[in-house]
Amino acid sequence: MKQRTEKNNAKTAWRRLRKGLILTGLLLLPVQLCFGASPLEHLAEAVRFKTVSSQDTSEIDHRAFQGLNEHLALTYPETFRQLDVEYVNTYSILLRWPGSDADKNAVLFTAHTDVVPVEAGTEGDWLHPPFAGVIENNNLYGRGTLDDKQGVLSLLEATEALLNEGYTPRRTLVFGFGHDEEIGGQNGAAALAQRMRELDLTFDWMVDEGGFVVRDTPLLPGRDLAMINVAEKGYVTLTLSTQAAGGHSSSPASTGAIGTLARALDRIESNPFKPKLVEPMRSALALMAGEMPQPERFLFNNLWLFDGLIARQMAKETLTQPMVRTTTAITMFNAGVKENVIPQRAEAKVNFRLLPGDTIEMLIAEITEIVDDPAVRISNDRWANRPGVADVNGDGFSVISAAIAEVYLDALAIPSLLQATTDTRHYVDLAQDQYRFHGNSIDAAQARSVHGTNEYISEHSFNKAIAVARGMIKGAGDAL
Repeated sequence: MKQRTEKNNAKTAWRRLRKGLILTGLLLLPVQLCFGASPLEHLAEAVRFKTVSSQDTSEIDHRAFQGLNEHLALTYPETFRQLDVEYVNTYSILLRWPGSDADKNAVLFTAHTDVVPVEAGTEGDWLHPPFAGVIENNNLYGRGTLDDKQGVLSLLEATEALLNEGYTPRRTLVFGFGHDEEIGGQNGAAALAQRMRELDLTFDWMVDEGGFVVRDTPLLPGRDLAMINVAEKGYVTLTLSTQAAGGHSSSPASTGAIGTLARALDRIESNPFKPKLVEPMRSALALMAGEMPQPERFLFNNLWLFDGLIARQMAKETLTQPMVRTTTAITMFNAGVKENVIPQRAEAKVNFRLLPGDTIEMLIAEITEIVDDPAVRISNDRWANRPGVADVNGDGFSVISAAIAEVYLDALAIPSLLQATTDTRHYVDLAQDQYRFHGNSIDAAQARSVHGTNEYISEHSFNKAIAVARGMIKGAGDAL
């Protein structure tokens, strides 16, 4: 992959900004200088840049990404002046904060600036337009408020504050902000990782997007859980296709391509994978045991005997079932061109998120057995470099836990499993341990707004995320 790495030119950036115009979407909007603005207002302005990643890359408006990057340089002047800044593949940002001890490996913090589209026809379901960046009742509404502009800005807010205080890290700190995580990260995180290799950077550990402080979970009602993702699920999409005789709808055959494929999909959806307890959930439940009333405490203290029972119970809850099961989601179906024409071909895509330990080969073998129809062809599209399970006794976990404890006094930090997939996989060979955590707090209902309708973040939660980011950055920078 050919990449273009551009060194930051501070004079050019400031000259553009002084013109008072930032490109966003198809509009030229006047820059509103952010001096004196609150962190939430900084985030609101970032949300207004429509940095949408589309599977059809020709539909991506790169002017919005350029506008956002210029906004960040204006909003965080000390960060973009004092740190080494590069723009990789034009729109991804690489920041290096050299430490005083060159013999120590660096620590990496990552997030992404792109967002998913809003599903056409659902715009009216939002309380406020998804890219308007409206703040109401101390809540900021908009696409990217949780995933993942708050991750980018919480790190930048914390870094800017530390620089203004004169802080110098002992250990080198690196920040990588990709611009295409939502479509696989090939031009963003993958290019950032390649640039890091060229700079001979290696990391003892890294922190990417992922875990939150979750309120009122069914795992431990009444207690906040700081879910530090030490692993993530694997990403595999199977394409199922069928072919049959087409023709006029007035003379249908007994079995058509759509019917054959529909029956196969029904069998897949009706046979979910069996729930089971694997790491890191086993360690998480063991840590929670002491907080549990009886008889749950007894069960969690004896997972060797009751793991099957607990997994089956967790599989009954929407929030916890992905933690104990390789999940199945039928996401696309394509067939037919006209209502009175029998299609000759039908195709569907089924997305699976694999538990640690479940392999692609195991998945394909099981789905082939479930479908049990030679007329259905199965092919696969898999994401490479699946991260392993990070060390819960490592320095990274300790630093993240300490940062959480300073901000959320009553939260219980536990190792957790990220149900989605991130840019982390692009850094697997660079970082010894990969963790995923952002320090804002959410409840189960708010978690469902990620990639959905009415995504929002509260000012209180974002301020706490900044405080946790500060603790992680300083903890990493001070580590011996």
